[in-house]
Amino acid sequence: MGNEKASDLLNSAPPGQLLGAVVPPPMPLAPFATLVSASRGRFYRETESATRTCYSRDRDRVIHSSAFRRLKHKTQVFVQHEGDYYRTRLTHSLEVAQLARSLARSLKVDEDLAETVALAHDLGHTPFGHAGEDALAAVTKDIGGFDHNAHALRLLTRLEHRYAEFDGLNLTWETLEGLVKHNGPILAPVPGPIAGFDARWPLELQSWPGMEAQIAALADDIAYVNHDLDDGLRAGLFTIAALKDAPLAGPHAAAVTARFGELELSRFIGEMIRTLMSALLDDLRAETQARLAAAKPDSAAAVRRHAGPLVALSPAMLEQLRALKAFLFTHMYQHPRVIASMTRAKAVVTDLFKAFCADPQLLPPDWARQCGPGTTGGVVRDYIAGMTDTYALAEYARIFRTTIEL
Repeated sequence: MGNEKASDLLNSAPPGQLLGAVVPPPMPLAPFATLVSASRGRFYRETESATRTCYSRDRDRVIHSSAFRRLKHKTQVFVQHEGDYYRTRLTHSLEVAQLARSLARSLKVDEDLAETVALAHDLGHTPFGHAGEDALAAVTKDIGGFDHNAHALRLLTRLEHRYAEFDGLNLTWETLEGLVKHNGPILAPVPGPIAGFDARWPLELQSWPGMEAQIAALADDIAYVNHDLDDGLRAGLFTIAALKDAPLAGPHAAAVTARFGELELSRFIGEMIRTLMSALLDDLRAETQARLAAAKPDSAAAVRRHAGPLVALSPAMLEQLRALKAFLFTHMYQHPRVIASMTRAKAVVTDLFKAFCADPQLLPPDWARQCGPGTTGGVVRDYIAGMTDTYALAEYARIFRTTIEL
């Protein structure tokens, strides 16, 4: 049976409830959790696993995807050759998933779903971090631009080719909704890939997502601030003395020195991150419990209908966190070393896009066959977005017969 016929057969009925046995989660959940038994199912009908919940099955599909493996060689802040200690998109995603799962457990919501959204939240990122995304968005502005969240949805519903009977990973509605809306409702203008999928299977874009996706979003914030402090100190972009004057992190840094005196850098970082992360997580739990007590949601649908997020940091902590992000922006993301590297990275992405559009035969054959009038730019955009840092540099060397050092 060919792909097209199989997909038509699978989609002969509208997407809906899960087929087969519904495996319960390993612990009783709160009524406002996203319950497996109430899942809206998958776009293409499949018989569910007898041993895994639908959300744990989604998690496993994400982990086994090629897009997830490629995160190993995608920049978080530092490009790979700068050192093995620094985070990549993959290690960042694993840290976010660990925090999300722990938070979900303590709040009695579905751990597997929270973990899945956390693992998938950065799948759509380009090579070279935000610099690569900015460059790809600029060079494609006439064909709709680029949005990493929208591209993640496209990867999971179209570009991953693991199954004979459908494109994408055929994840549950709740996972896709959580991925698209983990940072909150999506209002106009809606990125093209999200709008296109929403027309096929509405994701209720104007509402908040379930608790699990909200948890993943805050876990992302907490993880990246803490590990960027770690990486920034190890890279020498700022000193311990400078950090002691930083908002939020400063008192934790000072407390470590006051308690232990001079420490080797790795021990100092470990002690400071431990107390800072605990303070953020404790605040998040307390604020979220207070909001739940006030709102009294009795279902995941009630969470989505709520006027604002139910998973949140307290206003005071949120203000401190924003101030710390401003410190990192000045001392790390805008550091001359990082800026110089990312400027060269933008040039790589821009030049590759122009070269492939000018001559689509430079693309691998399966990509080149998709090109034609009105489609070439979009094909090239997808191809570049999927590249790792190392592959982008290799393609640059192949096409331009020169290497570029970041």
